[in-house]
Amino acid sequence: MTPENIKTKVEAIASRRSVLAKLLEKDNLGNLSIDVTQALEEIDDLIAEFKVAFPDCTIVGDVSPTSAGINID
Repeated sequence: MTPENIKTKVEAIASRRSVLAKLLEKDNLGNLSIDVTQALEEIDDLIAEFKVAFPDCTIVGDVSPTSAGINID
């Protein structure tokens, strides 16, 4: 796997972070909120590790849930 492939995959995961953050705002998640919080923490860890491993690469910013074609309502 090349650094560019890794960057593409990390960007794809990072672009979905905002969807999880918005989902966490819902008050009807119950126990699922624990899983969503864990997923957000793991995405943040992945991004941090990527930045350490590839300090010269930048990750393209987040996309909003609606621009990603995702509806969580």
